[in-house]
Amino acid sequence: MSAQPLARLAGLLADPTRAAICLALLDGRAWTASELAHHVGIVASTASEQLSRLVAGGLLVEERQGRHRYLRLAGPGTAALVEDLATFAATQPGSAATPAPAPRNLRESVRRSAEARARTCYDHLAGRLGVAVADSLLARGVVSDEAGLAVTVPGRAWLTTTVGVDVEALRHGRRPLVRSCLDWTERRPHLAGVLGAALCTHAMDAGWLRRVGTGRALRVTTGGAEALRDLFGITLDQGAD
Repeated sequence: MSAQPLARLAGLLADPTRAAICLALLDGRAWTASELAHHVGIVASTASEQLSRLVAGGLLVEERQGRHRYLRLAGPGTAALVEDLATFAATQPGSAATPAPAPRNLRESVRRSAEARARTCYDHLAGRLGVAVADSLLARGVVSDEAGLAVTVPGRAWLTTTVGVDVEALRHGRRPLVRSCLDWTERRPHLAGVLGAALCTHAMDAGWLRRVGTGRALRVTTGGAEALRDLFGITLDQGAD
């Protein structure tokens, strides 16, 4: 195996601007080049150059609609890579000595608090909610970690008949059915893979969760609070609508 591809990939993420762009796209949606430029705080010409490098390097893909250029992460594998690297970096010796900068205003403080409670990590649930769902599924035997993380046979039946998520029907390609993803705020794992994505999609489609503004944060609705309590035994300190 050649070291050059790894070095090129590391070089792409070594730039703070490109890293910030990839982190922003962990919400799983496609952003326009101008939206990303505004979010990162750079001019459009600089954003265009950095985005082109990320696309050429295979981390992003782009779609054009009229005059607009939409960009998103290349796929679940790319999202997992970015999230894992960000979490790894945050847990390295000395990282705790450099705390996150204080919120610049009330809006940013509210956003951070909301993201810590519940958010998307690309296409699955994260934050305290994501970790609580993972804990619940493990405790109920829906997921087992005895010989590597796996969905049990009774668990598949329960997910289909009780929750309404037929994860087997959604399997495609080489993506694992369930994968552990270390949560960067909780420092404990939540669930990714096909199951994680299916649960997040189901929760959004069922109206259990709603996005807070345009970011990654999620808010539990009244119906969602009831469903989470009845199905998973989860109660969060999250305001309902």
